[in-house]
Amino acid sequence: MTDMKRIDQNARRSRALVHNGLVYLSGQVPDDRSGGVAEQARQVLKKIDDLLAEAGTTRARLLSAQVWLKTMDDFAGFNEVWDAWVVPGETPTRCCGKVELNDPKCLVEIVAVAAL
Repeated sequence: MTDMKRIDQNARRSRALVHNGLVYLSGQVPDDRSGGVAEQARQVLKKIDDLLAEAGTTRARLLSAQVWLKTMDDFAGFNEVWDAWVVPGETPTRCCGKVELNDPKCLVEIVAVAAL
């Protein structure tokens, strides 16, 4: 059996899990939900950067991202932040959809998978 490394684990979830050369990130949400989608997106992407670093990789190794927005009215605003964040020529697969998030003030959540 291949070893697994769990990062920031509690009784319900791990924020990240390293297994078999991959890093699986749980849904990342902003801590401060008072700002608009751009500010919330920057917070979430910073969390992703930090978790990937702790796992031993970077955003340049992202394989896939699922982006969940509270409203598709925020799609363009989110994409401005996303496009500035991704590594040119190293973009992951991505989907983006509207979902009902667990906190009405939360505008974005991202789930991602990266290679080590």
